[in-house]
Amino acid sequence: MKRVLFNYIPSLRYSSDSLLLKTGDKLKQTRIFSSQDLVEFSKLSFDANPLHLDSEYAKKAGYTDRIVPGILVASLFPTIIASHFAGAVYASQTLHFRLPVYVDEEIIGEVEATNIREMKKKYVAKFATRCFNKNGVLVLDGEAMAVLPTLCPIQT
Repeated sequence: MKRVLFNYIPSLRYSSDSLLLKTGDKLKQTRIFSSQDLVEFSKLSFDANPLHLDSEYAKKAGYTDRIVPGILVASLFPTIIASHFAGAVYASQTLHFRLPVYVDEEIIGEVEATNIREMKKKYVAKFATRCFNKNGVLVLDGEAMAVLPTLCPIQT
């Protein structure tokens, strides 16, 4: 199932046949960060780093083009979780930035459930988090933890 919302495509892809989230299940979402996304992020975060906003500066610094702020790329992870589990609370995250992500480059964000435990009528889920470029090369990885109100994802 795929639907377009703004400029990203959410996609629920489970590795199991169950409709309940289980260890090993993966949720994925594709995103292309535009020039406008970088400008809006700069306004909100007060991050005016020219590597993100000035192509010539980025090229002189050894990059192919402007690079997307790593934390903006990492924002895919809570977006994926919240788009599948309404009311989810994103509790923690670790990140390892492996390669730059360039403006207008397609990125696939993925969260994989690695541990799920029930706690006070809610669920604490740990996830392995990864982002790949369109060639399947890992650009960002880490771990995240979220508190989920249910293990049953939103059906769209």
